[in-house]
Amino acid sequence: MSLPIVRLIFGVAAAYDFLIGLVFLLAGKALFDASGIPYPNHWGYIQFGSLMLITFGIMFFCIAVAPAGNRNLMPFGMLLKISYVGMVTYYWITTGCPFLFKPFAVIDLLMLVLFVIAYRSTAPLPHETPTKH
Repeated sequence: MSLPIVRLIFGVAAAYDFLIGLVFLLAGKALFDASGIPYPNHWGYIQFGSLMLITFGIMFFCIAVAPAGNRNLMPFGMLLKISYVGMVTYYWITTGCPFLFKPFAVIDLLMLVLFVIAYRSTAPLPHETPTKH
C-alpha cells in the first residue's frame, strides 16, 4: 500500500470517528429518539464514548500526517476497531442490537482490515532503524 493511500485511509478514519463522536456528543438524545433506542441510565456513558471517538479521530489525523513516524499509534486504532466490532457483533448475535450501531460495525471492520494492511506496509525494512521523534 502506498504512503498516499495510507494517509488517505487514516484521514478518512480521522474525519469519520471525529464526526461520529461529535454527533453523539452534541445530539445523542435526538439520535436515540430518531432511532427509537431507549436512553441509557446516564448520558455520561454516551458522552464518554463520544469523547473517546473524538480523541481517536485526532490520533488518526496525526497518523495521516506522518504515517511512518506515528506507526506506533496504529495498533491502538486497530484495538478500537476490534473492540467496537467485537461488542456490536456479540450483541447482534446473542441478544440483538439496535440498527443504528450495525452499519458502524461493518464500516469499522473494513477499516480494521485497511489498518492492518497499512501497518504492515509501513513496517521498516530489515536494514533500516525506526525513526525516533
